[in-house]
Amino acid sequence: MKNMTNENTVLWTDLHSEPVKKVAEQRLTKQYYGLGTKITLTTFGATTEADLDAANALIVRYEDLLTVNRPESEVMAVNHAAGKKPVQVSNGVYALIKRAVEISRQHLGFNTAIGPLVKLWEIGFDDAQLPTQAEINERLPIVDPAQIELNDKDQTVFLKKTGMKIDLGGIAKGFIADRIKDLWAARGINNGMIDLGGNLLLIGKQPVHDDGLWRVGVQAPKDQRGQAVAVVKTPACSIVTSGIYERHLDINGKSYHHILDSKTGYPRSNNLASVTVFSKYSIDGEIHTTELFFAGKPVKDWGKNDPNLYGAVFITKDNKILVSGLDPKDVTVIAPGFELLS
Repeated sequence: MKNMTNENTVLWTDLHSEPVKKVAEQRLTKQYYGLGTKITLTTFGATTEADLDAANALIVRYEDLLTVNRPESEVMAVNHAAGKKPVQVSNGVYALIKRAVEISRQHLGFNTAIGPLVKLWEIGFDDAQLPTQAEINERLPIVDPAQIELNDKDQTVFLKKTGMKIDLGGIAKGFIADRIKDLWAARGINNGMIDLGGNLLLIGKQPVHDDGLWRVGVQAPKDQRGQAVAVVKTPACSIVTSGIYERHLDINGKSYHHILDSKTGYPRSNNLASVTVFSKYSIDGEIHTTELFFAGKPVKDWGKNDPNLYGAVFITKDNKILVSGLDPKDVTVIAPGFELLS
C-alpha cells in the first residue's frame, strides 16, 4: 500500500536508563514490512512473539482488503465498478469507508475521493510526474465525495462517475493501529508501542521513567529520518504527522509534496512544514493532521471540546514551532535553529 507512507514521527526514549524496572527488561520487539513501509511492534511485560505475529497478521489482512496498489482488494473492487454498479464490502471496510466519506464531505482537507489525483501525480515513487493542467482539470470533477453513494442496509459503495477512485491511504494506518491496540488488549497486553512507519501508537505507562510518561521526538523537517527537532512528554496516546518532506517531487527547480488539494489538483501551499497530532485514537490523528495542515496554522480552541484530542505541534518552513492544546512546558526544543513560540 505504497501511498500510506507517513514516516515522520520518532520515539525518543532511553530504554537503558537506570534503574531499569522489571517490566522494562521484558521488552520484545520485532520488525516487519507492510503498508509500504517498515513496521516495528514492541511489547513490555510477559508477552510472546506470537502476540507480535498476531498483530502483523492483522496488518496483512487489512492491507489485503484496503490496498489500492494491487489489482484486487475490496477497495479496488469498488474502484473498478465506478460508474457501473454498487459493490458490497465487508463490515470493517464499509465502516472505514463510511467514516472517510463523512469526513471528506466536511471539506476540511481530507478527501477519500482523491484517488485519481494521487494516481496522476504518484509523488514519492519512481513513476512520479508533473501533470499538465489539462490532466488535472480532467480529474477535478471526479474527486467529489458527494458522488459516493453508501447503502447501510446492504453495505454497498457506489462511485457514481466513471474514473472515480477512493483512496484510504490517509486514514487506513490509523485505523489499523487502533485495531492492533484492541487485539493486544484482548490478549492482556498493557504496555507497548505500535510503529507503522512513523504512525506511532503508545499503550500504557512508559516502563522506564518513574512518571510513566513517554518522551516522543517530532521529526526535524529537513533532516535524516530519526532526527528530532523537539521532544514532547506525554501520556500514552497516538502520534501522527503530516509533513511536506517525506514524499516530494523535485522538478524544474521546484519541489512538490504529496499532500494534494482536491480543489486545485496541486499540493497544498502554505508556510507549514509539518503538523503532529496527539490523540487517543490513531484514526483521529490521521484525519486531524490533514485538516490542520490545510488550515495552515494553529486553530484557536482546537480540540477543546473533544476529550480524545490532546494537542498538536506545528513546524513552519522558517523553523518556528507552535503548539496547540499541549502544555508548552512539556515541549522541549533540542535542535539548533528552531524556536518555540508561545
